[in-house]
Amino acid sequence: MILFSKYIVPKGYTGITIFPFVFLKRKSLKGDAVLINHEKIHLKQQLELLIIPFYLFYGLEFMVRLIQYKNWHTAYVNISFEREAYCNQTNFSYLKKRKLWSFLKYLSSHDF
Repeated sequence: MILFSKYIVPKGYTGITIFPFVFLKRKSLKGDAVLINHEKIHLKQQLELLIIPFYLFYGLEFMVRLIQYKNWHTAYVNISFEREAYCNQTNFSYLKKRKLWSFLKYLSSHDF
């Protein structure tokens, strides 16, 4: 389900997925197929980790990346969940063939 809120989506971002919702900053973004696909990948990640553990893992990995890179944006784009979503956001058939726990292969990949 896609909802719109400039208050829920953090400053500097266009969307955020909080299962089972995708929040977009503006209604005009609903037509952005790449953004929607990116957020759908996050929905799948959240489901396979049973939602709450996803957020715990995401937050922990972000903290590790922030210490590693000492830069908010660089840490964010190098979180395994984000790396998977960014690498596959233009592949509109990705979710049909995606294997369980696919984000794990992005844990040790090269930096973005």
